[in-house]
Amino acid sequence: MNLMKNKEWTAGQLLGVSGSYWQACALHAGVKLEMFTLIGADEVSAEEIARRMGGDLRGVTMLLNALSAIGLLIKKGQRYSNREESKALLVKGSPNYVGYMIMHHHHLVEAWSRLDQAVQTGKPARKRGARDEKELESFLMGMFNTAMGIAPNLARELDLEGGRHLLDLGGGPGTYAIHFCLANPELKATVFDLETTRPFARKTVAQFGLLERIDFIAGNYLDDDQIDGAYDAVWLSHILHGEGPDASRMIINKAVSALEPGGLLLVHDFILNDSFDGPLFPALFALNMLVNTEEGRAYSEGEIKGMLENAGLCDIRRLPFIGPNEAGIVRGLKR
Repeated sequence: MNLMKNKEWTAGQLLGVSGSYWQACALHAGVKLEMFTLIGADEVSAEEIARRMGGDLRGVTMLLNALSAIGLLIKKGQRYSNREESKALLVKGSPNYVGYMIMHHHHLVEAWSRLDQAVQTGKPARKRGARDEKELESFLMGMFNTAMGIAPNLARELDLEGGRHLLDLGGGPGTYAIHFCLANPELKATVFDLETTRPFARKTVAQFGLLERIDFIAGNYLDDDQIDGAYDAVWLSHILHGEGPDASRMIINKAVSALEPGGLLLVHDFILNDSFDGPLFPALFALNMLVNTEEGRAYSEGEIKGMLENAGLCDIRRLPFIGPNEAGIVRGLKR
């Protein structure tokens, strides 16, 4: 149930939501300037942090104080240190670092500031053009780190036993392919994505020693006529929301064409209820697609099931898995 629907709003609560981006921008700045990383395990003064980062003392002090007020730093006297959670999540090099995804959110702020324009025109507010290197790194590594928090447990939950060859369609750095292979020793996988993604995928797969079991095919699932190869499982993770209904049906049809008879298609995404007014994150994520894409959206469970049925799949059902931000999985079998 969406608890926000039953919330009794006051003026103060409304203004709190209205100004909540102030906290987000403070966090973004702290991560972008690597303030948490510069502090590390130390307890240091504002002067020392300003010296380490080459920043203005007045500005650095204000941001340090704001991050302390948020609860991400600890201030004792005139010295600052990271909370344990900040050390784990916001210091570069930590295995649980989430800074890349935070920077991805930072790169979305400009487009979100023109949400009203996107609503009126139905067109994305994001400036056209390819992501620059830093933005691409934030997106890919952010997706990798987020998936790393999900994939190990999910791979143990999903029944891929007996599977021989899995296609990770639009798989980016290959995080899910990696963990599905680790959990299923007989499984091989192919990551299919744009050529620009290959270096990230190769590097990630090599880190886990799986280069002999996971290969990479460069392609575009929108423009290519077909997906080469034959697979007994296809994993579609956070792909459909970037496209409109026609393109999503086309992607699913291509994926189904690459499946062997009896093969399994798994759609992993932020899933709305069938009245489209919840849960909260998928509903907000739909707006993120509005400001950033031509036709992207969050899909409801019923819509996803309908697309799988129209593609000729059977035994279509939603799995009990619930991931962060209401991510879910809908599966279907090829006859």
